[in-house]
Amino acid sequence: MTFLEPTSSFFLEDEHLAWSDAARIWVDGPGASFVATEDGRLETARAIVSSLGRAGLLAPLVAEDGAQALEVRSICVLREALGFASSLVDTQLVMQGLGSFALSLAGSASQRNQWLPRVARGEAVAAFALTEPEAGSDVAALQTRAERRGDEWVLSGRKTLISNAGLADFYLLFARTGEGEKRHQGISLFLLPADTPGLEIVPLELIAPHPIGELHLKECALPESALVGEEGRGFRLAMASLDLFRPTVGAAACGIAARALHETLSHVRARCQFGQALSSFQAVQAHLADMATELEAARLLVYRAAAVKDGGQARITREGSMAKLYATEAAFRIVDTAVQLRGGRGLVRGEVVERLYREVRALRIYEGTSDVQKLIIAGSVLEATSG
Repeated sequence: MTFLEPTSSFFLEDEHLAWSDAARIWVDGPGASFVATEDGRLETARAIVSSLGRAGLLAPLVAEDGAQALEVRSICVLREALGFASSLVDTQLVMQGLGSFALSLAGSASQRNQWLPRVARGEAVAAFALTEPEAGSDVAALQTRAERRGDEWVLSGRKTLISNAGLADFYLLFARTGEGEKRHQGISLFLLPADTPGLEIVPLELIAPHPIGELHLKECALPESALVGEEGRGFRLAMASLDLFRPTVGAAACGIAARALHETLSHVRARCQFGQALSSFQAVQAHLADMATELEAARLLVYRAAAVKDGGQARITREGSMAKLYATEAAFRIVDTAVQLRGGRGLVRGEVVERLYREVRALRIYEGTSDVQKLIIAGSVLEATSG
């Protein structure tokens, strides 16, 4: 089964579709052992990043020259293809982009030269450290602080649910450096090397294997040069990163949904009940129609948002939120139907649809929950129609 259907390709050029072929070659070759396992150990995750780098699959996610834009359609194609095969692999791919993009936007030449080429080659692992126990959807409420002491910044606080915690070689970490009329105005961004004294990692375990944990910062001293961009501009860099990568979450959801549909089609054709294949029952066919239609609608929203961004639009807040909201919610429904049509076997640990059921749940939460996406969309619609 192909990862991209013809109507999705309406928004894509040959160079974007080539990334789907490249991903499939990796999945069937160097990545075969990775997509066949749920091994979430840090050494496995690092091996995945290294392998993706050697295959050149990380290149579309890292703007080494300091450019302010990436080809979002290329990233979406890769995420859908790899999401079809393995959510663990997909996550390791995208974190190299999300964990380095702000560096390409605002980092100094020295910062970019030190890290970005290595990230693109899979030789260094990146991470994006924004979320805190009391600052999830309300990003501006973050409490981690960075105080200037002489020629250093001293960071103290706690980050939670940070992908690649304990695995990353560096963290793009957001901390409060001051106060402003609005809470987000006092947030700055820092490049925190993983070997910084005072940084403690506390692993967390999710329902689907994924390297993630907490960062406890206890008087972590960094040089002045660790500041990324201007002081007080961290919130804008965080939003710019999430704005660009949000539709790619929808692409990953499409990959998971496509896999669920693929597995379901195979099952209902082979499984017989009451003397006939499940696929011959009208009730089953109705489910298949819903699954296929929702998947196609999700793909169209995702690739439209990506195409708008690649076309030069500075922000795709509404388009990206619509894509992420619909695609992740649709993927959850599609996977749930896949489990239902599998019957009791769909609940057995080790079945593909059981794994997909655990993997798809997180996509409705990270990089902005579905409820937050609805608020963003509603706000945008109200603003556009006011007056």
